[in-house]
Amino acid sequence: MNGFKASAALRSTEVFDMNPSIYELLPPDMLEAEREPLPWRVEHADDGDGGDIGGDISRNIGNTIGPLRGLGPVASTLLIPLAARAHGDALFPRQALGDASARRVLRALRTDVSVYLRDRVSVYGVLARSHVFRGLAQRFFERSPCATGVSLGAGLGHYFQWLDRGTNRWIDADLPEVTALRERLLPGIDEGRMNLACDLTQPGWWQRLGLPSRQTAGPHEPPVLLVCEGVLMYLEPAQVQAVLREFGHHAPPGSRLLLDTLCWLAVGRAQKHPSVRHTNAQFRWGLRHWAELTAPHPRLRLNGMHQVMEGYGWPYNLMGPAFRLAFGVPFYAIANIGVDA
Repeated sequence: MNGFKASAALRSTEVFDMNPSIYELLPPDMLEAEREPLPWRVEHADDGDGGDIGGDISRNIGNTIGPLRGLGPVASTLLIPLAARAHGDALFPRQALGDASARRVLRALRTDVSVYLRDRVSVYGVLARSHVFRGLAQRFFERSPCATGVSLGAGLGHYFQWLDRGTNRWIDADLPEVTALRERLLPGIDEGRMNLACDLTQPGWWQRLGLPSRQTAGPHEPPVLLVCEGVLMYLEPAQVQAVLREFGHHAPPGSRLLLDTLCWLAVGRAQKHPSVRHTNAQFRWGLRHWAELTAPHPRLRLNGMHQVMEGYGWPYNLMGPAFRLAFGVPFYAIANIGVDA
């Protein structure tokens, strides 16, 4: 370990405590732009009994009369990407997704998400990572137009609106309470798409989703695409390794697992995150070495790593490479994992 890495490692536990928000690292003119009023007004909705659904989202999740009642801390994080995809295009036109589904769903929820939209760094991150996931998935289905795709921890997202080729199949999987909410807001009525309840922390999820396994599939079985977005950082390390192991054991040749990773420095510090702190969810796993993504099974191969935040502005352009040099992994990135034959 060189002097720079050693010094950085000794100070690693201070990173979040000293810099809980990237806003503290931005220049004054950029800082003011980040904190300016939103270019629209998110209406506060009535809960049906004269109460206000707006305000503190963490309070809303637990007490709101309506479809969000009963969601746990991790499940409630689904509002963060939903808000970004519904309204982020106006903030970052160059990263616009055109997610009509997110806008419809958010209107149906009648929930004030202003607290999430004020965290513009996260809004940008959701849009940027969605472009990466969507692009990688589109290229996968170009190569394998009859394959099955799965969104593990789908929340209220709807990738199939961009990925439907008429020949492929898609599964949106999440915890039972989220799947019940999806059935109300995004019923699985599309040709080739369905909602399924699935808990990734329980072994056997591959079979429960009805996915083809290399042990039983024929020689011409199409591969499987898994998109695991905003999920694994909330699981325990042993659970993450089990998910990777199950993919490596069952996936037909040519299959891909796309997932996003946080650095290990984030573990236990979700209260420092400007959006996640409102949900009471906690970061429990973070990447320390790239080898962690392939160690659980000998078939696993890391096919690529994609940056997400470095297009946000010059602080990130400088900080990203410096962070990787100091700690060996990005603070946040998307990994593309494949399996050998």
